[in-house]
Amino acid sequence: MSELNNAAEADDETTLDPVEQAAIVLLSIGEEPAAAVLRCLSREELLEVTQVMSRMSGIKVESVKNAMQTFFDDYREQSGVHGASRTYLKRSLDIALGADIANSVLDSIYGDAIRPKMARLQWASPKWLAEYIANEHVRIQAVFLAFLPSALAGQILEALPVEGREMVLLNLARLDEIDRDLLLELDQLVGRCLSTLDTQSTSVEGVRQTAEILNRLPGHRAALVELLRAHDPEIVAEIELSMYDFFILSRQSDVTLSRLLEDVPLELWAIALKGAEPAVREAIMKTMPRRQAQSFDDMMRRSGPVPMSRIEAARQEIMGTVKGLADAGEIEVQLFAEAVVE
Repeated sequence: MSELNNAAEADDETTLDPVEQAAIVLLSIGEEPAAAVLRCLSREELLEVTQVMSRMSGIKVESVKNAMQTFFDDYREQSGVHGASRTYLKRSLDIALGADIANSVLDSIYGDAIRPKMARLQWASPKWLAEYIANEHVRIQAVFLAFLPSALAGQILEALPVEGREMVLLNLARLDEIDRDLLLELDQLVGRCLSTLDTQSTSVEGVRQTAEILNRLPGHRAALVELLRAHDPEIVAEIELSMYDFFILSRQSDVTLSRLLEDVPLELWAIALKGAEPAVREAIMKTMPRRQAQSFDDMMRRSGPVPMSRIEAARQEIMGTVKGLADAGEIEVQLFAEAVVE
């Protein structure tokens, strides 16, 4: 991702994962075409690729060439015959079956017309959405959650009043077919949500911003943290956790990383580095002796898929070790990216 040109050997070909290649293509085609592509992505895909795009710098010409070549190679492999658009099918089915039956068939192919509207709600705060539907009757709440991704639906359910959550889930579990009147009511609710979407409060990552400010304060930082702790120990714990994000391992010195490799079992690294950003993986692998790196690479491949909760737990355990060693003065930790002078 970031600093793609920092390969072990200057003449080695940079290996890019599919997300990085997609990011390079989007950065290369211009803002409007890239925006058209981004509109077709899911929320998770959009966040993943834009995060990579924001961190890219110093991209080699060869990397861009390889990414674009891969794109055009994949494009040429696709058939020249494209599927019919919904508009084309609707006109054809209207003639063949009549408008009512055509709409029913198209809904079974493309999903209900409400789905594109619901997709826009994925960018709203779950808490705001929960407050918006809290006074609706339980059936419409259940239908509302049914058309959202399960992760977002779960966050909204958690933000709803405790009393009544089980009835929402019960009604959701009983859903099979939704009658037209209920769909119309849902459509009106979603329309109201979308019309007031710009009135919701703006999210500010206060904890992360505070951590970034503290990271940059010269001297007496520890004393200021202790003063904050006297006022609110819980929020200070969150700030300290934010200061030790897993990604900061990508910018640590070889000395620091070597010490961490001594203190953290390889099995834990193998879990924590699953799905990690390439910059982090490369920093850790580069620090290992060649034979150990080969053995570790085999260990990661053999471990197979790992639940995200287990990966997060492994990363938190490693960063806890990092913080403990830093607090004891046994390692120096660079908490933020900054220019260095030889």
